[in-house]
Amino acid sequence: MSQQKNLYNVILPLFIILIGCIFIAYNDYKDSFYIDDTQVNQEINDNTLKIISSSENKDMEDNIRNYAKSQGIDVLFEYAGTLDIMEKLNMGEKYDAVWTSNSIWLYMLNKEVSILNSKSTSTNPVVFAIKESKAQELGFKDKEIYTSDIISSIKNGKLKFSMSNPTQTNSGATAYLGLLSSIAGSPEVLKLSDIENENVKSELISLFTGLERSSGSEEFLEELFINGSYEAVVTYESSIININKKLSDNKLETLYALYPIDGVSISDSPFAYIDNGNENKKENFEIIQNYILSSEGQKELERLGRRTWYGGVNPNADKNVFNPNWGIDTNRYIVPIKFPNTEVIQNSLALYQSELRKPVHTIFCLDYSGSMIGEGNSQLVEAMEYILTEQNAKKDLLQFTEKDKITVIPFSTYVLNTWNAENGLSTDELINDIKSQTARGSTNIYEPTIKALEILNKEDLSKYNVSVVLMTDGQSNLGKYSEFEKFYNSNNKQIPIYSIMFGDAYEKELQELANLTNGKTFDGKTDLLKAFKEVRGYN
Repeated sequence: MSQQKNLYNVILPLFIILIGCIFIAYNDYKDSFYIDDTQVNQEINDNTLKIISSSENKDMEDNIRNYAKSQGIDVLFEYAGTLDIMEKLNMGEKYDAVWTSNSIWLYMLNKEVSILNSKSTSTNPVVFAIKESKAQELGFKDKEIYTSDIISSIKNGKLKFSMSNPTQTNSGATAYLGLLSSIAGSPEVLKLSDIENENVKSELISLFTGLERSSGSEEFLEELFINGSYEAVVTYESSIININKKLSDNKLETLYALYPIDGVSISDSPFAYIDNGNENKKENFEIIQNYILSSEGQKELERLGRRTWYGGVNPNADKNVFNPNWGIDTNRYIVPIKFPNTEVIQNSLALYQSELRKPVHTIFCLDYSGSMIGEGNSQLVEAMEYILTEQNAKKDLLQFTEKDKITVIPFSTYVLNTWNAENGLSTDELINDIKSQTARGSTNIYEPTIKALEILNKEDLSKYNVSVVLMTDGQSNLGKYSEFEKFYNSNNKQIPIYSIMFGDAYEKELQELANLTNGKTFDGKTDLLKAFKEVRGYN
């Protein structure tokens, strides 16, 4: 036993010494062959090209990512709406490249944002497309038409249309600027005096009474058109191709695209470098840009419905993509509308939001269940105060106007109250009511949404665009979806429900409402205010 103890006393110190030597050797090795965390992060950043892009470029991401990987480059895509991109860059958020819909938006960047080597990657006309039978009925098929012909059909009540929101999307903004130019008499370029003309404003107000649905994104516009019952849409030519492919696959009537001979708005999809003083990133950018402009990259863009030829005419375009049966004409030169300067564009967008668009009646169903006590309630109040205060919402061109109606329905176990504002600018009382409401009870999302539909059923849809915004932080433990479904289907009116998830909200439950009503679900779990801003672009 004593021998074992002596052996233990000898081995233990040796073992400790050995461990110490290994530790010292490891540190020496690490110092020799590894760099500190700052260097590691710098190395990763230098080799990663961070691109902020319009969402219509998502369909090219995999191709670009695979090519970049073959060149030893990592690419990181982030997608945002057109005006969101400009805001992010102007606020100083760091990116290495921007791929937006139209060069006109790059001119809205602050001088601190250094844009270099901007090149158009494709062109995409923004056009009216009408159900084929309707185009035949209106006499628009196989015939040269003017923008005024389309406008007259809308003003006379013969045609209704859907489009993306002009203040939030590129296709909406460029289409609107084209319509504005036509109504102003097609001047060489729009001036402030044109958009301040009272006759022009009156004509535009009359035109937008024909707007059935407004979408906050081009992608959702495709979805709502396919899933809904609408007769015309204003969007990218590539979107018309996507819509028609899906309609054709489902044996449904396709759209017929119209190209007025007096001019069409065209987006040029510029891909540009943002100079942050990093030569390695600049080289990586040029490699990616060259790929997009290569025959391989251009062929892929053309497959996706983008025009990659210049001069406007291409008789050899793939007819399976650019199908002439859908009115898509690649044999004729398209006259592009000249876009005005930045000041006129900004004033035009502000004018649309404040005076020209069709009035809305929006109902907010707000969750005041017990789980909203504390931070949840504070975030809800902050978001609603922003949305309902003209001075705040105006910064994002999301403000209500005096022509709009707003209803707020707070709920928990049941509907707690109903608050109304017949004037969208008179919201002080609404804000005070929202602030003073106490959170308590369980969650029942079906009673308030049915209540909202009952109110909107009485609304004149020729005068108002209507929608329900449902915000909840939990799963509904009262009420039944089947009851809501039965009520909605008996209603026979297309009233969308836009849901905002917060806290432990059950996405599947909310998505059922979106699917049934041709609405959409938004994620507000990380940023509730951002979700409310986003949903305002859809109603």
